[in-house]
Amino acid sequence: MLRTLTQYQRDSIVGKLDGLTEEEARRPLVPSGTTLLWLVKHLTLAELLWIGRRFAGHEVVLPDNTLDDDDTVDSVVAGYRTAWELVDSIADAAPLDQPCHDVGDLPMVDLRWVLTHLLEEIARHAGHADILRELIDGQIGR
Repeated sequence: MLRTLTQYQRDSIVGKLDGLTEEEARRPLVPSGTTLLWLVKHLTLAELLWIGRRFAGHEVVLPDNTLDDDDTVDSVVAGYRTAWELVDSIADAAPLDQPCHDVGDLPMVDLRWVLTHLLEEIARHAGHADILRELIDGQIGR
């Protein structure tokens, strides 16, 4: 159930970029400067950090938490989809009660907690994406 809901939220946020120009995807419409394209790049970082590094202990390359000039809708979405493959393969191979490899100074948690945390994170940002897309062109819904 966690995996199905997570993929639904992933698809929802990526779908918010469909049909936008590069400029629209980068347009900050709120005081924080958050953009649709940045949200997807941020989620790529979050999933790789929590599953690849903290849970599995892999030395995965983490994207910057900022948009670079060479980031495009296609490249950021492709990077996120590639991260899904790694994250899903790691999560599929481990029991939900397996503890993380290293969470630094944070309290130790297991895979179930990490997957639930990521679902919450993705869903929260999908809600932000809904608002940003509506501000860009009035599109509402999933």
